[in-house]
Amino acid sequence: MKPFSPSDPNFETRIRASAGMQGVLSTLGAELELVHAGEAHLTALYDARFSQQDGFLHAGIVTTLMDSACGYAAFTLMPAASRVLSVEFKVNLLSPARGPRFRAEGRVIKHGRTLTVCEGKLFSIEKEEETLCAIMQATMICIRGE
Repeated sequence: MKPFSPSDPNFETRIRASAGMQGVLSTLGAELELVHAGEAHLTALYDARFSQQDGFLHAGIVTTLMDSACGYAAFTLMPAASRVLSVEFKVNLLSPARGPRFRAEGRVIKHGRTLTVCEGKLFSIEKEEETLCAIMQATMICIRGE
């Protein structure tokens, strides 16, 4: 795949500032680990407050982490004076999200002026073993600056 060329050379600073303002990421204890043009990774530790009845990370939290990673991946390619919002997404839950740590990855598949299509993945990480727990296909919209 051809590398993406962001229109904003300071995209990483903008993305990290935005992530710092997200209440949901703060609440989940999620951190923005990696930011490259067209790609973003979030990490989070397991917290029983966000589990479902069997002790697995709740599907809503799994989805939130992937949605945020996809949104930030798309946002890396958007102009400086813009915002990003989710338009739609589809999630497949592949295996229970269990373990001490999680990584959500978002990658741009197709970037357009208004809409950007991304893929998301959530991995559980235990010791050196990673398990793919969920995948997402998401569409993000660029809201141009006021």
